[in-house]
Amino acid sequence: FGHEKGAFTGAITRKPGLVETAQGGTLFLDEIGDVPLAMQVKLLRLIESSTYRRVGSVETCHANFRLIAATHKPLEKMMEKGEFRQDLYYRISAFPIHLPPLRNRVEDIGLLANSFLQRGGAGKRRLTLDPEALARLQQYPWPGNIRELRNALERASLFADDGVIRAVHLPQACVALPPQAVASTPLDSNTLAQALATFKGTRSELARHLGISDRTLYRRLKEQGLA
Repeated sequence: FGHEKGAFTGAITRKPGLVETAQGGTLFLDEIGDVPLAMQVKLLRLIESSTYRRVGSVETCHANFRLIAATHKPLEKMMEKGEFRQDLYYRISAFPIHLPPLRNRVEDIGLLANSFLQRGGAGKRRLTLDPEALARLQQYPWPGNIRELRNALERASLFADDGVIRAVHLPQACVALPPQAVASTPLDSNTLAQALATFKGTRSELARHLGISDRTLYRRLKEQGLA
């Protein structure tokens, strides 16, 4: 909410808060599930009345902004435990957008990884993932979702001296699972057809990516008319 000059020790100048800065625009509150209950009351009052006061001021200010909030926490369960206000929840959940966890979007991991590497390498050397590293990324459940993936790639890029990120460069958690873990997914005709259409590499690299031998891959492709 900002503060006035002299509102507390060290407040040598007036400082606008996020609400004032977002006037006429959008206020994004990340991880709203971490907001303490006392602050939830103030946030609810702000949303309902569109007014607020800076710390150290008696003047009521009018707010005009669009609110977007995000969280990875189960707010419904937090309400049941009394950790999140029910009235605030219903005020901010008028138009919810549920994003699936990264582990349920394995097909997106390669695209996201390439996007992060391109952004991180802007104006620098170009970084790429080798097939085994990509397979490891796709095996890992990513409890930290996008942030964990981005951090893992940033760390790995520090060790990729030749511009190629390999499995050995990834965090230990990503390489703990054996490569054969991928093979637990049934390789039906649709799965193989999609793999052939989207995988960039040789048949041997595709077999390693799927966690099977070259001979097994060839046999399954032949059985399903894809060889």
